[in-house]
Amino acid sequence: MISKLLSCGLIGIEGHIIQVEIDISGGIPSFEIVGLADAAVKESKERVRAAIKNSGFIFPSKKIIVNLAPADIRKEGSCFDLPIALGILISTGQVNSPEPGNYLFTGELSLDGQVRQVKGILPMAVTALKNGIKNLVVPTVNADEAAVVNGLNVLPVNSLLEIASHLNMEYTIQPHIVDIESIFNKSVYYELDFADVKGQANAKRALEVAVSGGHNILMIGSPGCGKTMLARRLPTIMPPLTFEESLEVTKIYSITGMLPPGTSLVTTRPFRSPHHTISKISLAGGGKIPKPGEISLSHHGVLFLDELPEFNSETLEVLRQPLEDGFVTISRINTSITYPAMTTLVCAANPCKCGNYLDSTKECTCTSREVRQYISRISGPLLDRIDIQIEIPSVKYDELDSTKKEEPSHIIRDRVKKAREIQQERYKGTNIYSNSQLLPSMLNKYCRLDPKGREILRNAFEKLGMSARAHHKILKIARTIADMEGSISIKPKHLAEAIQYRSLDRKYWS
Repeated sequence: MISKLLSCGLIGIEGHIIQVEIDISGGIPSFEIVGLADAAVKESKERVRAAIKNSGFIFPSKKIIVNLAPADIRKEGSCFDLPIALGILISTGQVNSPEPGNYLFTGELSLDGQVRQVKGILPMAVTALKNGIKNLVVPTVNADEAAVVNGLNVLPVNSLLEIASHLNMEYTIQPHIVDIESIFNKSVYYELDFADVKGQANAKRALEVAVSGGHNILMIGSPGCGKTMLARRLPTIMPPLTFEESLEVTKIYSITGMLPPGTSLVTTRPFRSPHHTISKISLAGGGKIPKPGEISLSHHGVLFLDELPEFNSETLEVLRQPLEDGFVTISRINTSITYPAMTTLVCAANPCKCGNYLDSTKECTCTSREVRQYISRISGPLLDRIDIQIEIPSVKYDELDSTKKEEPSHIIRDRVKKAREIQQERYKGTNIYSNSQLLPSMLNKYCRLDPKGREILRNAFEKLGMSARAHHKILKIARTIADMEGSISIKPKHLAEAIQYRSLDRKYWS
């Protein structure tokens, strides 16, 4: 007898429906799984066999063939254990068949028949809804995550026996419900705050500009001047995640198994800070079985690269395309996978090998040539993609000892939200959400300069030897500064401040 059930596989962060077909016939007893299954799927044979027996059911001593269709899509992971076991029980008449196309099953089985947690439940739930499936059967541990998708009956199960009893109408599993609004709208608490940072008014202003327009930023300063302290507080001044952004971020953390226990939605902006020994694959994504990299894990958040010149130059170069495109595409023979990578890149670097080049209180032991060699480890093309470049001076004792209250994060965040709202209204109906995403063809429309502004930019372009990309970055930054002041037009003072944020091009790379 043949039985058919629906399950779900993953390609990147998107789910796709998999039909689990089980045929049981006479002949030499065997158990085969076909349909381009990986090792984890093939190992499910022993888990399924033991789970069925230890749940009090009879495992058939016949020829069993499991087909995972479509056969040209690679199947990975242990999420097919539950539908395979149920399919066998349905084919042998021990469990009633569910209404065709009305159920989707996913879950890993333990040897005693318990249903264990699996990765990627949120994309699976979204796929089930898109395909008109009403009931989604998931491990109880994953129920909160699946239930954030409205329009589905999420049925949490603890064991194979429990779902079998439900299908046999001996027991009814109640749909799991979560209060999405309360989860998403609960007050977000940050342990860190910009009020903790003494002084550094210029650096704080540059970071506010960066966040207001979604610009990448590089901070250069001596050790201990506060670069890392500032960077770690950047998410606290970013606008709250929208529900759509939260779903995108949660999908990425779900498929990697990095969603914190008891968390159904990621509601705070991610902050990722990989060590400078990181590999290209870990940073951009990939591997034999492709997984998202750090740039995708920081989607809609902050990717902080501390000690930027210490990173391998080849590793840094993989960031160039994702920073421009906002996504990472990993190509393999059988498929091509795309992961989102809309992140704010924040970098920190010492100005030289000894770190004292900008410190007025310490002597720098590096020659001018050594200073240029150290900082030039950051390639010109990558630097062009970092919109804002600022020097951060060492903090003076009087600033540290001051009792003056610094501006807290929530006040800065309110200003950032207003600037972002102006941009969202301006670019409504386009694929643009912030000034940093503006295409070159859009600059004439949205970043128009008056004659005085054009003259200022011409002089800066010629004197600093800027590239065309640097020219475009200045216009975008000036547009952001104008938005922060609520100005419709870009004024000379906005342009002058924007040019100031590119002055390091000339100082270090000339």
